[in-house]
Amino acid sequence: MKLAHLPLRRCSGHALLFVLLALGGCSTVKDWFGKKDGTEPAKLVEFGEKARFEVRWQTDIGDLGANFLQPALTKNAIYGVSAKGTLTRLDRVTGKPVWRIESGMSVSGGVGSGEGLVLIGSDKGEVLAYGEDGKLRWKNRVSSEVLSAPQAADGVVIVRSGDGRIAGLNAADGKRMWLYERGTPALVVRSHAGVTLQRGVAFAGFAGGKLAALNIKDGSVLWETSVSQPRGNTELERISDITSNPVVDDDQVCAIAFQGRVACYEAAQGSPLWNRNISSDKGMMVLRKYLYLSDANGSVMALDKTSGSTVWKNEQLLRRDATAPYALGNHVVVGDYEGYLHGLNREDGGFAARIKLDGSGIKTAPVGLDDGLLVLTRGGGLYSLSIR
Repeated sequence: MKLAHLPLRRCSGHALLFVLLALGGCSTVKDWFGKKDGTEPAKLVEFGEKARFEVRWQTDIGDLGANFLQPALTKNAIYGVSAKGTLTRLDRVTGKPVWRIESGMSVSGGVGSGEGLVLIGSDKGEVLAYGEDGKLRWKNRVSSEVLSAPQAADGVVIVRSGDGRIAGLNAADGKRMWLYERGTPALVVRSHAGVTLQRGVAFAGFAGGKLAALNIKDGSVLWETSVSQPRGNTELERISDITSNPVVDDDQVCAIAFQGRVACYEAAQGSPLWNRNISSDKGMMVLRKYLYLSDANGSVMALDKTSGSTVWKNEQLLRRDATAPYALGNHVVVGDYEGYLHGLNREDGGFAARIKLDGSGIKTAPVGLDDGLLVLTRGGGLYSLSIR
């Protein structure tokens, strides 16, 4: 049986102690903390197919290992990277490789893009910036391993490292322009959370349930708030980290904490709008009036964006390590640990379509691609699909 893991680390100087916490396989987060309510992943139920996934093309970019190496999309291309450092540019329409290069490093963060750059990071804290022609523009190093995709906007490359620091590097030459850092609790989740950029602001969630808005140009703090407060008697029970990227629309930013809450704020000033107790380490998507999320147990939910009230909830993917959802047309799409892609009806959350890809797990959320979806498996299978 394949397992997804949520690693924890104890921070003491530069020493890190990793503990593996099983999710979606033989035990759930809920079970691990002492609430035994079943340990097996939910068996897939039969349903009347109302839609169908169609594979437009597929290719192989190389195994991802345990990393969340999401693909990057630009106007003309798709970029993917393997854990061993092979960076590939693909044609958006056909999926055929345009070029492949060997970065020469073990990649743990990527792929990011912006400002004409293609960005990857290593487990040793190296950040490499390539042009869209595949030529290396610059290389620099940040304070620790890069676990999420670097992002670029307004002449700045934003890199988040595994120790929680966020560095702003000059997009032209990679030199550091600013550094944001904050204290962390004694025990934290080893998180792949990055940053979300919008209109000159970088939004980021942190260990201990904190959410901050930073000025991209100089790293100054525009506002900070607490999405979730740690609670419980032990260090494990008190973990309440934001382990996924905040989601932002025109005037609202929302974030969710593992063992904590989901909350939304006014984006400009950070004024609270609403919150409720839901735990997730996967993340969310916001689209028009709704928030779509997968909680820590694997339930997929739609919430009203303005109030947080539940619109629908599908509990038939419990402990299957469901990815963060992606809403497309009349459907909400999630992947699971066995490599199934599920299409849920956006109106009521019922199953509408299902397809199994290459059999390796799907960890990163599907993303939109030309009226369809781009889905990456842990084995390195990259799929362009439509749902009809």
